[in-house]
This record gives sequence, structure tokens and C-alpha cells, in this order.
Amino acid sequence: MDKKWAYLLGRLAIGLSFFGHGLVRLPKLAGFSHWMVGQFSRSYLPDALVVPFSYILPFAELVAGLMILMGLFTRQGLLLAGAVSLMLIFGTTLIENWEALPSQLIHVAFLSVLLVYLPYNSYAVDHIIKK
Repeated sequence: MDKKWAYLLGRLAIGLSFFGHGLVRLPKLAGFSHWMVGQFSRSYLPDALVVPFSYILPFAELVAGLMILMGLFTRQGLLLAGAVSLMLIFGTTLIENWEALPSQLIHVAFLSVLLVYLPYNSYAVDHIIKK
């Protein structure tokens, strides 16, 4: 029983992190995009890649976070969050923002653990749908 509660706690924590990241960026989407383009201005990535990514990122974070929070398509939500995290890690290394890297790596580790222990995802919409 404690393993199920522990899984729920971990799932809610990482879900809130992704959901919150997306939620706070949506109202200021243009400003966020402008900031991100500025961050990558000295990287190898062209604006033609950075601009669309900067507009898609908040939606991807919000959707992944919501899926994880609800426990609806949890595996897919965790994998989406993992893919987003890997792209962020790649970008972080390109701009040499080494201070942000540990947080991103912790997110990936957290997502990995949740994927391994997915059978304990009992308090979730997925579990209700399976019945």
C-alpha cells in the first residue's frame, strides 16, 4: 500500500513541475519565445528551429504535466516529459548553461524511476479505465 502512495506522491510532484512550467509560460508566450531566442543567439541552432520550439515547449510541458497529474495515459505522459527534457538538456549544453543542467537531469531521473515503477500507478485514471 505504501508503494502505491509513494508512486502517487512522486507522480504528482513531477506532474506539477511540468504542468507549472507550461502554465506560467502560456500567458507570456511571445515574451518567453523572445527570451529563448536571445538565449540561443550564440548557439549553433538557427532561429528557424528555436522560435517554433519556444512556442511548442509550454504546450508540451502543460500537456505532459496534465497527463502525469491525472494519471491518464501515464506512460505516454512520462515519455513525452522525458523527450521534452532531453531536448532541453541538448539546448542547455549548446548554450553552456551548466547551472540548469542538474535540475533537468533530476527530472529525467525522476521520470525514469516512475516508468520503472509504473505497475504501482494505482491511484490514476489509467487504473480506473483498466477495470
